[in-house]
Amino acid sequence: MKNTESKLINRYLRWTFFSAISGFLAGIASSVFLISLEWATNTRDKAPVIIWALPIAGFFIGWTYHHFGKNVAAGNNLILNEIHDPKKVIPVHMAPFILVGTILTHLFGGSAGREGTAVQLGASLSDQLTHFFRIEPEERKILLAAGAGAGFGAAVGAPWAGVVFGMEVINVGKLRLFAWFECFVASFVGFGVSHLLQAPHSQFPSVEIPSVDAKALFLSELGNCVWHLSQTFSMSTHLAKEPRNDLYPILL
Repeated sequence: MKNTESKLINRYLRWTFFSAISGFLAGIASSVFLISLEWATNTRDKAPVIIWALPIAGFFIGWTYHHFGKNVAAGNNLILNEIHDPKKVIPVHMAPFILVGTILTHLFGGSAGREGTAVQLGASLSDQLTHFFRIEPEERKILLAAGAGAGFGAAVGAPWAGVVFGMEVINVGKLRLFAWFECFVASFVGFGVSHLLQAPHSQFPSVEIPSVDAKALFLSELGNCVWHLSQTFSMSTHLAKEPRNDLYPILL
């Protein structure tokens, strides 16, 4: 009984340490990203003419990935694949590639989300701990999930969202209590670091929640329909990429 309790305590101490480092790295990376993103946005607003250079920036990003970043071009899909089937440590240059690429995109007026960038930053940097500590391949799932959640939480300024994201990333669309402790520690440490570094987060005005009426019900049903459409689209893209012979009769 005592041996079991001792192993459990050691396990939590070990992963508190790893998760805290993961959150620390994700917090610093997300802070650098958000500060750089604010600079890029302000610069573009002051000189809107630079939007004409967007094709050049896009070509440069594509050329760089083609020649030097083919092994990280998959982005979030690479992280998801490693979480589901750990094989090889994510190359460390994923972080600077996605950071510079996203900043250049925003600087020249392109459209790119910050969440995906933060997830790649957090997960790729956290995975580098494998080079310094003895972490089994299966344990990398935990490390990647914690790093991804920490990056997400630090970037959007919502640590609880990072916790949920980290648990959900193992099985997209279904919430499981997978690595909840590690995701919790990493996400809150990441958010704390970004707060200490005064990383700029988006501020939204407060709104009043309307009473339940026909309009609210309509919006609720509209959201439900959009969710089903997004699920259908996701399934269709997977089917298009990996056609199966046993489905051809159905399609025909």
